[in-house]
Amino acid sequence: MAASIDHHHLPLPRIEGSLRLLIVVAPYYRQIADGLVAGARAVAAEASATVDLVEVPGALEIPAAIALAARRDLYDGHVALGCVIRGETTHYDTVCNDSSRGLTLLGLQGHCIGNGILTVETLAQAQVRADPQGQNKGGGAAAAALHLIALKRRWDRM
Repeated sequence: MAASIDHHHLPLPRIEGSLRLLIVVAPYYRQIADGLVAGARAVAAEASATVDLVEVPGALEIPAAIALAARRDLYDGHVALGCVIRGETTHYDTVCNDSSRGLTLLGLQGHCIGNGILTVETLAQAQVRADPQGQNKGGGAAAAALHLIALKRRWDRM
């Protein structure tokens, strides 16, 4: 069981200069979204990052919103937050796969993105993962974006 495994988390990178993050959240499950955002904001604050937040209707719109923002080059990184809970149809698979694929493609284009879109079987699983005092997947997504920003800046100096 994954809950009994000790997970290693990298310390937050030291990033010199100003730092701007865009959090894009799909608040379909508002309580879950709020927990994810709180966790992401807390980690961003630890890194002294300025944060903007936008909401989109669902997880499928998150990659499009990030792509629109990335074209403007206003942010150093992006944090994708939302929750998809398995239902009775195959729509779950489409939303999970396509939102993840969209974020991956943006990342491969050089955008620094932390993926915090939860894909779970039950609301209870989502609550544990979204809780900033629990698994804090929102904070983990922000940390992932920060690590990618640090790498990009380091390699841009070479």
